Amino acid sequence: MVRVLGKELRLPDLARPQAFDSQLRSTRLTSQLGGALGVAFMTCFLTGLVSHLIQHPPAWFSWPSRPVGLYRFTQGLHVATGLACTPLLGAKLWSVYPRLFERPPLRSVGHAIERASIAALVAGALFQVVGGVINISRWYGALPYFFTVGHYWVAWLTIGALLTHIGVKLGIARGSLVRSDVIDHKAGLSRRGLLTTVAAAAGVITVATVGQTFSPLARVSLLAPRRATTGPQGLPVNKTAAGAAVGAQALDPSYRLVVAGPRREISLSLAGLAALGQHTVILPIACVEGWSASGTWSGVRLRDLAALVGADPDGASAEVESLERAGRYRASTVPPSHLRDGLTLIALKLNGAALHLDHGYPARLIAPNRPGVLQTKWIGRITIRNTGEAS
Repeated sequence: MVRVLGKELRLPDLARPQAFDSQLRSTRLTSQLGGALGVAFMTCFLTGLVSHLIQHPPAWFSWPSRPVGLYRFTQGLHVATGLACTPLLGAKLWSVYPRLFERPPLRSVGHAIERASIAALVAGALFQVVGGVINISRWYGALPYFFTVGHYWVAWLTIGALLTHIGVKLGIARGSLVRSDVIDHKAGLSRRGLLTTVAAAAGVITVATVGQTFSPLARVSLLAPRRATTGPQGLPVNKTAAGAAVGAQALDPSYRLVVAGPRREISLSLAGLAALGQHTVILPIACVEGWSASGTWSGVRLRDLAALVGADPDGASAEVESLERAGRYRASTVPPSHLRDGLTLIALKLNGAALHLDHGYPARLIAPNRPGVLQTKWIGRITIRNTGEAS
């Protein structure tokens, strides 16, 4: 037996439509909650799709280097909206709870298709929201799959099921929204009160977490998984040098950065890099987990290194490789739009001091409007190719 909302229920009873009776349930309430959740899910889907395309760009996709904070905004919006979905999803599932266990479960072929889409939608929505919370909380060991891959493909399944559900229910939802249901609440919570409570819960969750990317709210974002100023040199770190197993190589006095281009290959010591023209920029690190923070970076422009090895700085791309021996993000490609941008640096300093080892010492990539996982740290080699050159 379990006690839920003052009722003693056996576990089998939880799957009965009468388990959680409420006069608040109505088609209008379900439609209102569904509309809000639909907007939130589509926002998450589109911003998440942008992030995926940036990290795994197909041939037709191009992502600009300016404005420098665009990715910071889209990914911050993605995570903030996903967290706000938590109370919305809970209220939506509560509003349709009796229908999830209606009998008979299948009445026709059309009804079977509708039920299958609902099952896929519920399962996909729970998978996305729960998995997203686990990921941004950095409980990586709790997920039996690689998060970004599973999150991406289940997003397509969920959106497909959502669109199918909208197609089936649109007429009913529109009709319910244009008429008013008269319900005797007997001095209890009204539908408007319930909607206000759900909205307030979503608002509190947002304010309590969004400070990890929207700095004016940092002081009140008590539930934010990351703090923008917490970490070496005042910036957070996800992967440390110890975690990447690069400490010995990065600190080796014989370190050399190899830059290979169409006409020549050069090998630069840390002192040699420092002897080149130095530039300083202010750019954010924006993580796929939703946090972001700005730093002042100093180093050599990537376009200047491209020119040194005989590449066209305005039409070249670069493959930047870390000293890491393995890992999904040990290397990244810098497209022409970013390589030719003067803000793209091979950084040697952060906030006026030499890079901390965990921030990529002796040299790291920092480029505008890119995810943090593509800002390669502990760089060992850069291969620069003119546009159209075979890799």
